[in-house]
Amino acid sequence: MPDYKKSGNQISIIIPAFNEGKYIERLLRQFDKKVRNEFELEIIVSDGGSKDSTIEIAAKYADRIVHHKEKYRQNISQGRNAGAEASRGDVLIFLNADTYVKDTGKVLGESIREINENGVSAIACPIFVFPEEEKFSDKTFHFFYNKYTSFLTNYFMGMGRGECHIISRKRFFEAGGYNERLAAGEDYDLYMRLKKRGKLIFRKDFIIYESPRRYRKFGYLKVAWDWGINSLSVNFLKKSVSKEWEAVR
Repeated sequence: MPDYKKSGNQISIIIPAFNEGKYIERLLRQFDKKVRNEFELEIIVSDGGSKDSTIEIAAKYADRIVHHKEKYRQNISQGRNAGAEASRGDVLIFLNADTYVKDTGKVLGESIREINENGVSAIACPIFVFPEEEKFSDKTFHFFYNKYTSFLTNYFMGMGRGECHIISRKRFFEAGGYNERLAAGEDYDLYMRLKKRGKLIFRKDFIIYESPRRYRKFGYLKVAWDWGINSLSVNFLKKSVSKEWEAVR
């Protein structure tokens, strides 16, 4: 990991991607010239070896594209860390490629304030399914899971869903970044380590929307089981149960 002092922008948006041509442009379009200038923002797409249109789309918007050129399949921790290594921002915002932010200006501005002025190490966000695709099961699951995330973040070991991590650059590099040995539960693992280094908060007004594709393919029972068993394993055994996190495209 490079020195956390390498900075030059207020915010770095880091997007790990692998064959995300269907979704990534919707996210990238949110960060237009006005937003970039206002928040001294840079966009980094960390590509894991996409074979679809991801690279072509990213090239239209990103300040830098980090390419994974090794023969082995890159996991999401490796992709996020590679993006962080190329970044210059004091605030690192990791967003999954199949997400978008409800109120971009508010989230960016308040993230800077919380981290640079209030000394917050990291921020966790509530996650919801794209409104146009949301079903009753989505509303129910995310209502309770967001409450669970908030409870752990505010009162216990810390928790931040990987769809959106907002982290102080300094604290991220001090903590060693994402654990690249973990195929799953890497988000939970990082926030547990960050909790030991400073204040974590859950901002219920930082709303992030995501594609429901994983829930549609596997169902909520299996998704919740996979998340839960990997979290327990990471917490107590320092390793994930899953050897590989299946991509859903």
